[in-house]
Amino acid sequence: MVEILEHMSALSDPTRCRMLLMLEKHELTVSELCSVLQMPQSSVSRHLKTLADDKWITSRRDATSRFYTMPLDDLDSAASRLWPLIREQIASTTAAAHDERRLRGVLDRRRVKSQEFFATAAGKWDRLREDLFGDSFYLWAVLGLIDPTLTVGDLGCGTGQVAEALAPWVRHVIAVDESAAMLHAARRRVRGCANVEVRRGSLEALPIPAASLDAVTCVLVLHHVPAPKLALAEAARVLRVGGRLLLTDMMPHDRAGYRQQMGHVWLGFAEDQIDRMLIHAGFGKTRIVPLTPDARAKGPGLFVATGEKGE
Repeated sequence: MVEILEHMSALSDPTRCRMLLMLEKHELTVSELCSVLQMPQSSVSRHLKTLADDKWITSRRDATSRFYTMPLDDLDSAASRLWPLIREQIASTTAAAHDERRLRGVLDRRRVKSQEFFATAAGKWDRLREDLFGDSFYLWAVLGLIDPTLTVGDLGCGTGQVAEALAPWVRHVIAVDESAAMLHAARRRVRGCANVEVRRGSLEALPIPAASLDAVTCVLVLHHVPAPKLALAEAARVLRVGGRLLLTDMMPHDRAGYRQQMGHVWLGFAEDQIDRMLIHAGFGKTRIVPLTPDARAKGPGLFVATGEKGE
C-alpha cells in the first residue's frame, strides 16, 4: 500500500497521466509530445523528469533525438497494479481523445517524411544501400532462415569459405577435402568455429558414416571430380532420408584453358545432364536455377541445383 501511495505522487498531475497513456504504446520525442499536448518544451521536460525519477518511463538516444517510452513489462509490482486503474480513468477523458487525434497527426508526419525519402531515393536505393552496407549483406542475413539443428557436410570445402559462413547458423559442419594444402588453409580459417570439423577425403569416398547428415553443400567442386556420378551417389549415401543437397557449379563453356590452368576435368554441366545425375544418385524434387551473373565476374555462368534424398 505504501509503494502505491508513493507512485501516486508522480501521477497526481493529469498531464503526466496523459503522457503515460501515449508512451505506453509509442516512443515519442519531447517535440512530438509538445505537439500533442500543446505545451512548451520546458513544461513537457519537467513532467518527463518527474516520471523518469519515479521509474514510470525510460529513454534512449537515437542520433540527435531522445525517445521516451513506458516500460510496461518492467514496472514494479505496485506501479503495475496502479497503472490499469489510472489508465481506465484517463482514457475516457476529452483531453485524452484530443491527444489521440493529435498523436495520429504526429505519426502521420513521420510516415510522410519516410515516404518522401523513398520517393526521391528509389532510383538510387540499391547504390545507397551498397555504399552503407556493402553489396552482399542481405545474402548473409538470409542464412538466418537455416534450421539451427542441422548437421551439414561441406564437400570439397577448399579453404573453408562455405563452412565458415554456415558455422554460426547450424549445429555442426563437417568440411571435407582431398587436398592437404586446402585443408591446412581451411583449418586456419575455421579455427575460431568450435562446431566445424575438418576431415581429409575424396568426394567419391567420403570419410562420413551413412545417413549422418541433414544437408550437404558442393560449391564449385564437381567440375574437378573425375567421377561426378559417384560423388553425387556418395553425397546421397551420407544424407538422411529427406536430407538436402545444394550444388553450385558452372554451366557449359568453351574455356578449355581451364583444364591446364586450374585442373578442371569438366567444362561445366548442362541442366539436363545435372538433373539426370541427381535423379540417378537417388535425389528427388530436383531444381536447377541459373544464377544472375555478377557484373564484375570474369568466369562462366553458374547454376544452383538442389535435390532431396528419397526413401
